[in-house]
Amino acid sequence: MSRLLGLLTMVFAAVLAVGLWIPFKALVAQELLELAWAESQARQSEARPWPWADTWPVARLALPDLGQSMLVLDGAHGESLAFGPGQVLGNAAGSGPVIIAGHRDTHFTGLRHLQAGSQLKLQTRSGNWYRYRVETIRVVDSRYEQIDTGQLADDTLLLVTCYPFDSLDSDGPLRYVVEATSDPEPAAVAGNEQVQIDTVAGL
Repeated sequence: MSRLLGLLTMVFAAVLAVGLWIPFKALVAQELLELAWAESQARQSEARPWPWADTWPVARLALPDLGQSMLVLDGAHGESLAFGPGQVLGNAAGSGPVIIAGHRDTHFTGLRHLQAGSQLKLQTRSGNWYRYRVETIRVVDSRYEQIDTGQLADDTLLLVTCYPFDSLDSDGPLRYVVEATSDPEPAAVAGNEQVQIDTVAGL
């Protein structure tokens, strides 16, 4: 009986350790990302959060109406999206639209609460903040529609995640697209480029 109790205690301890390791790892990762963002702003160059990272912070996205702020990472591949939303295209400090993708069940779960008129803010490495207002929110089918950046105004910010938010299907074709625009500014002519919405599958 005592051996069984000891075995159960060891199993329980192992399960507890694994359960705590995931949130601990996420917490440490966020701290390292914050340090990398501070370093990139201080040096005005990219700073990787850990030596083997294949992504790095490129901006900070704030959703004031929801009381949320999050770092935006370079690219929309597996590692970047595991730790934060990823910048697919553009830069708030440059000409042309900005497209950011994120997981619907983590960093971008709050998008469901945005509405037309909601404020968004994007901070670049220089420290400057760019303000946007949500214009439209729509659901699109990535099998039939692509994002044609040549048709977007240069001051457009698109936030993209999978839809519906509560679905268990991680490979569904529907995307929730929040389109916001900043105050009018002179901008260079954007080139014609298409971004497939299905590149953010599994969000």
